[in-house]
Amino acid sequence: MVDVSAAMPFPLRLAADPHLAIAVRTGLAGLLTLAAYLSEPVDADDERSVLLLGLDDQHPERERCRAAFLEHASAVAVLLDDETLPDGLLGADEREYLRTAGALR
Repeated sequence: MVDVSAAMPFPLRLAADPHLAIAVRTGLAGLLTLAAYLSEPVDADDERSVLLLGLDDQHPERERCRAAFLEHASAVAVLLDDETLPDGLLGADEREYLRTAGALR
């Protein structure tokens, strides 16, 4: 996995910017959803997950991505609450990944 954690604040802030073109924000929302999913902790007892994703101690970038989501949780909240995004862009699963990553409930 490529370590994108240092760059995470930029797409988080851009995706939350309502003045940015909707096409760009849509792409960023997809990227952020994927980053949120891939940064979730891997259960060391789940052999399939470990085989596919590796253990967390082998991928410190996951923790750095989680930290970026937490640091910019307000941007995640803005993205989740934005009613200008196309319907269906963020489904229930995508919203849950982003909520979890931003520790939003």
